Amino acid sequence: MVCLIPGLLTGTVSRLTGTEIPTLGTPLWSLTLQHLGLVLVAEVVVLLIGVPLAVVVTRPGRAALMRLAEAITGLGQTVPTLAILALAVPVLGFGAPPTLLGLFLYGLVPVVSNGIAGLLAVDQPTLDAARGMGMTDAQRLRRIELPLSLPVLMAGVRTSAVYNVGTATIGAALGTGGLGTPIIEGLSQQNTALVVIGALLAALLALSLDGLLGLAVRAEE
Repeated sequence: MVCLIPGLLTGTVSRLTGTEIPTLGTPLWSLTLQHLGLVLVAEVVVLLIGVPLAVVVTRPGRAALMRLAEAITGLGQTVPTLAILALAVPVLGFGAPPTLLGLFLYGLVPVVSNGIAGLLAVDQPTLDAARGMGMTDAQRLRRIELPLSLPVLMAGVRTSAVYNVGTATIGAALGTGGLGTPIIEGLSQQNTALVVIGALLAALLALSLDGLLGLAVRAEE
């Protein structure tokens, strides 16, 4: 937040790079909020789909379905983000929708893979003891499997959020705003300072999100 004080970051970067920074049409704090909003919306969708998917495919007797789910979700990081956006624009148009689709596909992989790993790592004797106590499948999932797998799952969420903070900068080329705006404008104007500002703020936002999610995990423990 300190970096968003008007004139602080721009003045510092301008002096370090020796480049004059033109006035942006949107304040940096507004671009940061736009960027954060895109990432948070994408992460919510990722969690709403990724966590139930990990639960479904880790049920007994669904090993083939689990491998299929991992292979399909893995395509989100195999296909370049620019290619996904280029394919999505003719269907979804410019703006937030294609960007959110790209963020969803890119951020789904670590959540699903870590969710699967965390659920499979739960000790079978613990589950057998819960079954012996008369717990139903739903109760075992809610009271034992999900709490025990939470640290591994949250590691995937942190990775997904950090990935998407960087990936969301590409959305500026589609008119979504965010911290990719100074980067795109800097490249078009050959202004190094603008590129540095956008990249630096995106990096700081990623580190901040990762730190906050890490605090949330430790608080749960």
